[in-house]
Amino acid sequence: MKVIDLFAGAGGLSEGFRQENYEILAHVEMDKSACNTLRTREAYYYLKNQNLLNIYKDYLLQNITRKELYSFIPKEILDKVIEAEISNKTIPMIFKKIDELIGEETIDLVVGGPPCQAYSTAGKARDPNKMKDDPRNYFYRYYVRFLKKYQPKIFVFENVRGILTAQEGKVFKNIKRNMSNAGYKVGYRILNASDFGVSQFRERVIIIGWKKDLPFKYPEFNLELVPPTIRTLFEDLPRINAGESLSGENQYVIDTNEAISGIRQRNWNILTQHIARPNNDKDLTIYRLVVEAWNNENKALKYNELPQDLKTHKNDEIFLDRYKNVKYDTLSHTIVAHISKDGHYYIHPDIKQNRSLTVREAARIQSFPDDFYFEDSRSAAFKQIGNAVPPLMAKEIAHIIKENIQRY
Repeated sequence: MKVIDLFAGAGGLSEGFRQENYEILAHVEMDKSACNTLRTREAYYYLKNQNLLNIYKDYLLQNITRKELYSFIPKEILDKVIEAEISNKTIPMIFKKIDELIGEETIDLVVGGPPCQAYSTAGKARDPNKMKDDPRNYFYRYYVRFLKKYQPKIFVFENVRGILTAQEGKVFKNIKRNMSNAGYKVGYRILNASDFGVSQFRERVIIIGWKKDLPFKYPEFNLELVPPTIRTLFEDLPRINAGESLSGENQYVIDTNEAISGIRQRNWNILTQHIARPNNDKDLTIYRLVVEAWNNENKALKYNELPQDLKTHKNDEIFLDRYKNVKYDTLSHTIVAHISKDGHYYIHPDIKQNRSLTVREAARIQSFPDDFYFEDSRSAAFKQIGNAVPPLMAKEIAHIIKENIQRY
């Protein structure tokens, strides 16, 4: 089945659907670094299908440049990535590019998650007007325009749970009405990525719509997948300290384990982006205190409990969980895009390493395979990871949709 991915980010939704053998015809995304990541992933799949993965591996090992990598890829493959903001001004151009890409093909699915900052709890907390005037409240209207234009059988729309209550529920009511007017029946659930085998507590609203003449209903998901703990998920990754990085062949410290065999793609042996951000001495002292409090007392250390000389903010009455450690023997809390700003909310559980998570560790928590490469800077990679839909969650959604469609 053929898919368009809107507001694609680094391609978490695309990756999951692709793993279920859907064909991604186009990705639309405005962020330059995310678009580079999407192109590199397109390069990966093209080379894999041509039995030329050695070229991709040469790129990861820095034997060739990105420009040289792309030189092996047909232009029509790289052109699947449409680098553009979706707006009233740009939509005609985007439609034209998609039409050129798909030719006579029909679109089976549209997937995507419009930017969610206007619906997020953190966003509302920072905005005195509770994001009521934020134009991102209405990005769903652009999504609906793609539904009207391409008339897919089914669509998947992902967002934070705050979308249900934004503006006292008016936004969500309007979303459903617009989707109905476009010709779709709509169902939604609040789903947790951990129920799909992802090592992370991450609640998201998943709206699924289907053409009104299609004998379809919101699917029942198999929510019996048991995600690996963080300890198991990180077991084969080498220890590094703050400010260090490690990459290359034969860097994993164990061959594999059952939980990470899928992430390592069973025979993958190139470690990339195991990059830890540097920290000053004050941050590292706080990190150590946070991990010690958890290890010794099973206690989450609050900001107002830090020694006075370690505090950098005058206000110690709000955001008391400013520093938070990932726990070894359970799942991670939600990875969000703020991880690109600092790692204080994602302190590594191993006190001997005393640092925040690496890019590769955050990617694994989000269920990205180790052969997935995030382009450009460390901060750009963290932002892409934090904004992504976990591919493992997307894969299960894709699987169930395909299974249900085949029944009719």
